[in-house]
Amino acid sequence: MRTVLKGAILMVFVKAEAQTSALAVADSLFSTGDFTKAINHYAQSNDQNASLQIARSYNALGRYDKAIAQYEDVVAKQPEAQIAGFELAKLYLKTKSYEEGRKLFSKLIASNDSNPEYHYYLGEIFTELNQPASSLNSYKKAIEKDSQHLKSLFRLGKFFVIKREKEAALRYLNQGLNVYPDDVSLINLKALGYFNNNEYQKALPLFERLVALGETQEFILSKLAYCYFKSWEFEEAKSTYKQVLFFNDQNSDAYYNLGLVHLKEQQLDSAQIFIQKSIEVQTPVLTQEYEALARIERLRKNPKMALKYYQMAHEEAPEVSMLFHNVCTLADQVYDNPEKVLPYYEEYLERYGHEDGYSIEMVKKRVSQLKEEIYFGKK
Repeated sequence: MRTVLKGAILMVFVKAEAQTSALAVADSLFSTGDFTKAINHYAQSNDQNASLQIARSYNALGRYDKAIAQYEDVVAKQPEAQIAGFELAKLYLKTKSYEEGRKLFSKLIASNDSNPEYHYYLGEIFTELNQPASSLNSYKKAIEKDSQHLKSLFRLGKFFVIKREKEAALRYLNQGLNVYPDDVSLINLKALGYFNNNEYQKALPLFERLVALGETQEFILSKLAYCYFKSWEFEEAKSTYKQVLFFNDQNSDAYYNLGLVHLKEQQLDSAQIFIQKSIEVQTPVLTQEYEALARIERLRKNPKMALKYYQMAHEEAPEVSMLFHNVCTLADQVYDNPEKVLPYYEEYLERYGHEDGYSIEMVKKRVSQLKEEIYFGKK
């Protein structure tokens, strides 16, 4: 009896030792980025943490479907596991599963309301769902929990800069800059807040600070140059506009404004040269012309050429949904294969599905019809 008992104990010990060894190897592989091998070793263990590490490995590999399934299994077995729940909720956000993410973040907040990250990411979900009031409420709750939560302060500042509500924007941006004075995102937003309000002398030192911190992108230099111009610092303006043109010699605004600087200084020949150059580099917008050609081809009953011209018109003005609707309907005429037509309508919904109107409903109906045609065509 004692021999049997000793044998059983030894087997349990050996099994536990093997699992511990497998976990150690798996952890080493995970930490060095060898995620596929790590998964194989974690799979040899029944430890709950191994299951979580498998989910993390799939996530790191970009295999989000498997990562989500693994995370969901962990959370189902351990509903109180906030770390796994938090990582799963963020993955829902990443994969645009917004409703699942909203539910899970709400659940996490119900169990731990004091965590500002939960409120921030719920705000991100509401932002993606185009629910600005709810997103603002979540960001504000995040900074109630942590007054130094920079990501939420940035989001609030950005919202009010876009709305051109300068005072509200500055309140949140200054709160963030008190925490981290060199945060370039917050400095940029504060500069834009003043710039959009035509307070160029206040915006000027902020754009200079961005450049000093290494932010020398074209749009920052362009705004810095314009601030110099509006502050009558013409030599600085000319020098900065030339830096802009070094990055992009097709920037028509830079040529035009450089011309205006020379005009202010009564340097008429130079002003004329730069303004003429501005005209030369501008690419004409040919939306109306291409659309007119498309209509002509439609009247000629030549849908293939009409489709081509509508596609060219849409490239010129991608924000105009009706142009792409014409692309869809003409593709429907040109191609007999529903599998070739369906992607056009699906792209329409992806681009313009947020709009209201009769066209959206008609496109949704056509998508359903095409899917039925494809399904029954394979039967």
